[in-house]
Amino acid sequence: MRDIAVLFDYLVLHHGGTAASLLRRIAERHKSLGYGGLECHRQKLDRWKKGTAPDRYTQLALADLLSISAHDVIRLGWPAWLERAVPDVLLFAHHASTSLHEAPERAGDPVQRRRFLLLSAAGGMSAALAMPAPAESATAGQRVGASLASLHEQRLDALRHLDDRIGSGHVYSGAVGEYNMIKDTLRTASYTEPIEDRLVAVAADAQRAAGWTAYDSGDPETAEEHFATAAELALKSANPEVMANTCAFWAIKCYSTNEPGAAASLVETAQAYGRATGSARMIAMLHARACRAYARAHDPRASDRAANAALSAYEKATPLHEDLSCLYWVNQGEIHQLLGSSALNLGRPSLALHHFEQAAVSNRSETYDGDSFPRGAAIYEARAAEAYLALNDLDGAVRTAHQAVDHMGGVRSARGSTALADLRSKFRAHGQVPVIKEFLEMTR
Repeated sequence: MRDIAVLFDYLVLHHGGTAASLLRRIAERHKSLGYGGLECHRQKLDRWKKGTAPDRYTQLALADLLSISAHDVIRLGWPAWLERAVPDVLLFAHHASTSLHEAPERAGDPVQRRRFLLLSAAGGMSAALAMPAPAESATAGQRVGASLASLHEQRLDALRHLDDRIGSGHVYSGAVGEYNMIKDTLRTASYTEPIEDRLVAVAADAQRAAGWTAYDSGDPETAEEHFATAAELALKSANPEVMANTCAFWAIKCYSTNEPGAAASLVETAQAYGRATGSARMIAMLHARACRAYARAHDPRASDRAANAALSAYEKATPLHEDLSCLYWVNQGEIHQLLGSSALNLGRPSLALHHFEQAAVSNRSETYDGDSFPRGAAIYEARAAEAYLALNDLDGAVRTAHQAVDHMGGVRSARGSTALADLRSKFRAHGQVPVIKEFLEMTR
């Protein structure tokens, strides 16, 4: 039998945020469907999680909330129909080991691990954030402390910036090597549990960096494995910042490889952890990621809601130097670049150009910094050129395409190279136009 308790933990996370909120939403749907009032005692949800089936009308109200048909409720019965609410995050009979020191060597389909992790994350956040004060570690070996954890954190920060400047091709091995050093320390040294949590969190971030750079280098299968391991480590470390950041980068890989539903689920999970960080900048970035996922899923209404939420959340952001270190790249210009990319996916080139232009006209601290992020700038400029092309502004398309080529010089990134190759392919349809012909000849 599927684990109903974990299913409900997922539903609480994604359809209310708290048990009380989910129950209120079910009660509202129960009343609107003409079934009358419904009590919202927490004990009701606890009974359902322990296996007591809700009555038929409550099931129908819950199904309506989750966009499950009444036909499926009747045909499949309880609790089988409930699994339809989480199509991309199915429970599997096996549970992933929670031993972090062995997690990277665990075998198994990384996609199945992703699906399980999304469900386990739903129940893991509240427990992780309410953990009692840890005791001393009993691990034998050389004693290590906060200075070593800080050093690894600083080195991961440096790897992030190197990835921005020189591309993933040079950085992947550095992220893997950093992880291996941390793993060796966790296996052989002694430390307190607070230090262990920091080391595990930075190990998770190293795996996230390996996943991101593997994907950016054109290896999405290897990236999936690294991201799955990163999420397992992040859950164990009870660090919401690392978990939110991991899921956000993992989502990019998914919506860019034709898995927009998986990306949306990852972003929703990231948002729950992101709220726990207290960072409005984090929330704004995650709304922008949601906007991208929904656009890739061709859901303009959901994408527009997420775009508005991103801009609204960003208005509450604290100064960048006071925010989480992992968000060093997020400013208003970046948000507009993401929203412009989403508009382009939805076939709205004029709106896309509006956002791309807004990325460059914010005040100085909020303007997108193409010199610091040349790979990102090249990709966004290629998208802007595509928008100009869709509007038949060939001069604007070529002008912007040249900027993209200039920014990609010296950066090793399969993702960036693919963006430029795709743009050249679109240009060939206009290959007899002199300005286009000249560009194609210059960039052969």
